Amino acid sequence: MNETPVHRRPIDWWSTVKAVLWSFIGLRRRSDFEQDVQRLNPIAVVVTAVVLTLVFIIALMSIVRWVVSP
Repeated sequence: MNETPVHRRPIDWWSTVKAVLWSFIGLRRRSDFEQDVQRLNPIAVVVTAVVLTLVFIIALMSIVRWVVSP
């Protein structure tokens, strides 16, 4: 039983970003989701989700201000 703890898994940023972006859309194959659960670091997933959410909100606010500005 020499398994690495979940929070000590290596961080693969590109896979983490792809998983978070697919979750934003809500489209993901079950097999891909199960692979992500086994492979990704959950702390990195949460941090990435928070950062991408803030980027999304800032982008929306910027677009709205640009469209509404006189």
